[in-house]
Amino acid sequence: QVQLVESGGGLVQTGDSLRLSCAASGRTISRYSMGWFRQAPGKEREFVAAISWSGDSIYYADSVKGRCTISKDNAKNTVYLQMNNLKPEDTAVYYCAASLSYGYQTQLASAYAYWGQGTQVTVSS
Repeated sequence: QVQLVESGGGLVQTGDSLRLSCAASGRTISRYSMGWFRQAPGKEREFVAAISWSGDSIYYADSVKGRCTISKDNAKNTVYLQMNNLKPEDTAVYYCAASLSYGYQTQLASAYAYWGQGTQVTVSS
């Protein structure tokens, strides 16, 4: 079992930055691909970013490419999502997830076995 706890969300203005953190416990994330997803009110959960267990494969949704950076610190058992130039459409609950999958399928929520509870990000215009 992997327990995941997100933090770092909040209320910010358009153009601001946030760094989300996801602290894992139970098992080391060095063997897991880690992903960030988000869900806005009334919408489906959508992929944001993913990083492979080795860190050599990274994927971003087109909507955040160039504005977000995912990183992984295996020593701290933590994954991060740095978000810059935030927009109102980035408003959502952001979830961290862990997967034993690799490659393109880590862009799919179905590839993930473990999920955090989420952290709210609200971007005001």
